Amino acid sequence: MNTKDAIKSSMSMGLTILKTYISDLSDAELMQRPSAKCNHLAWQLGHLIASEVSLLESIAPGKAATLPDGFAARHSKEQCGNDTAGEFLSRSAYEELYDQVRAATVAALDGSSDSDLDSPSPEHFRNMFPTVADIYTLIANHPTMHAGQFAVVRRNLDKPVLI
Repeated sequence: MNTKDAIKSSMSMGLTILKTYISDLSDAELMQRPSAKCNHLAWQLGHLIASEVSLLESIAPGKAATLPDGFAARHSKEQCGNDTAGEFLSRSAYEELYDQVRAATVAALDGSSDSDLDSPSPEHFRNMFPTVADIYTLIANHPTMHAGQFAVVRRNLDKPVLI
């Protein structure tokens, strides 16, 4: 297995975990927060999607999928307190958009050389994520970073353990 294959394996696993956790949640249940000071799951899904586009654009300009108008703003930090369900997407719409975004990310990764992956990341990321490969790894791990919050909501809703 090479570097790109390892990153793609992590990407697949992280997204599989996330999709498994939301597989039986209704759109209304996506509006649940794991605790009062946490973001609801719909906002988190949008954040993950918008973040992936932004991260990919920072290392592979022009390669990221295009988000619907207003999507990133609706899932920005300034909107994390918004509980108006009608301003968020359905579970299936989030899944479809995430699949499009991830396909663009994988295509960009596939088009990267080892030299590209070893290149320095954008300056503002370099302290924690020094290379382009590290940014791809961050993209791969980001869904897993949020997965625990999804598990808490599942427990609060008395959903079955799926993983």
